[in-house]
Amino acid sequence: MQNGQTAVMERATPELAALQEQLQQLQTQVESLRRQLPDNRLSMVVFSGDLDRVLAAFVIASGAAASGMEVSMFFTFWGLTALRRKRDSRGKTLLQKLMGWMTPVGTQGLGVSKMNFGGIGAKMLRAMMRQQGVPQIEETVQMARDLGVRIVACQMSMDVMGIHKDELIDGIEVGGVATFLGDATRSKTTLFI
Repeated sequence: MQNGQTAVMERATPELAALQEQLQQLQTQVESLRRQLPDNRLSMVVFSGDLDRVLAAFVIASGAAASGMEVSMFFTFWGLTALRRKRDSRGKTLLQKLMGWMTPVGTQGLGVSKMNFGGIGAKMLRAMMRQQGVPQIEETVQMARDLGVRIVACQMSMDVMGIHKDELIDGIEVGGVATFLGDATRSKTTLFI
């Protein structure tokens, strides 16, 4: 019996070694595929400076962060107006000064995308939100920040529009398109608002 077991083991050893090699190759392939999968992350570009759209962006960001996702918001062009806390004309060109005076400062100055009627639409929307117990945009922004949402202001857009970092609300990161792409390429979901 011992000779029979030895003969089986000798035949099984090359087969076992081949199976172990295949298993190792499969494990390597699975690990490689795992590294290629996106992270549990949401990235969004906030291009709009409309109250309703910026509000939607922060509601989505807060919801995603509350559900455990890493969230980054990249504010560019008109979206930057939601991040401004003050106007400062010092050291700006005439066009940059004009742009600064023509665009709102912060979420309080944002109009709605439809039926704004000189700001009446935004006031109506805010009143209807209060009546329904829906948090105002300022509360939603703070909620997103408390949940660790990464907020990045586009450096190029800031340069074009003449917005300096000290005009933005505190704690805002400034970065370029590479910053956004670094987050977006690892994200399950990417949105443009």
